Amino acid sequence: MKVSGFTIVRNAVRFDYPVVEAIESVLPLCDEFVVNVGQSEDDTLELIQNIQSPKIKVVESTWDDTIRIGGKVLALETDKAFRAISPEADWAFYIQADEVLHEKYHDAVYHSMQRWLDDTRVEGLLFEYLHFYGSYNYVGNSRRWYRREVRIVRNDPGIHSFRDAQGFRKNGKRLWVRHSGAVMYHYGWVRPPKVQNERRRYFHRWWHPDDWIEKHILPHDSLIYENSGSLLPFTESHPAVMKKRIRSMSWSFNYQPAKEKKLSGLDRLLEYIESKTGVRLFEYRNYRLL
Repeated sequence: MKVSGFTIVRNAVRFDYPVVEAIESVLPLCDEFVVNVGQSEDDTLELIQNIQSPKIKVVESTWDDTIRIGGKVLALETDKAFRAISPEADWAFYIQADEVLHEKYHDAVYHSMQRWLDDTRVEGLLFEYLHFYGSYNYVGNSRRWYRREVRIVRNDPGIHSFRDAQGFRKNGKRLWVRHSGAVMYHYGWVRPPKVQNERRRYFHRWWHPDDWIEKHILPHDSLIYENSGSLLPFTESHPAVMKKRIRSMSWSFNYQPAKEKKLSGLDRLLEYIESKTGVRLFEYRNYRLL
């Protein structure tokens, strides 16, 4: 069984992406790892080139900044990385630049890839998600956060990145998947507040024109972590590759439940049903579970 990892990244230093940690967290499971590095205004390329592993393969790319609809450029760049993996790979492990896999799940993921390798019905493997918010001590606990995504797919030319690179499709259809047995740790909402706001303004350029951004995203939003929605304390361990980053956290975040954004009556009902049954009604699923 051969496994290739792949990701895309741009301006990782400027926007404080834990992309090195993301890559290193899955390297033990991969025979190679392709990084599509977009043209950046910082030292992102050097950052990736300094990863001490012969498995790393860098692909330099120039993003089409004129594509500003639905985050499509992210999918196009993801497909570039996907197509650059070895044709001999059986599985392709996709990880985003702010996602990290805990080492405690390595065995489960490896055995899942082995288990379903010869079952051609299985087109991908599904991961549960923890979404950290504001700091490394809280995770999102509301319907605003997606619960599962496909992060391992077969090396199949019919599979492509979908919409804004959140998931995948095969010949336009959702993939048939099995659970990987693992949880992905998402740190996309854990940055110094100033950097987080700058990243948010920059990131919206892949969805909206400049005038929309200037109208809706304040250049200096001191309330970036307000109205977080329901959060839960996180008391378990983080991935080992994140320890240095966590120790260097330079800002404070104080969760105040009283300031949670008030839910509508319907949302309160849906969250109550989920808390009692574990069933998320009307959930959007980017996959088909076998």
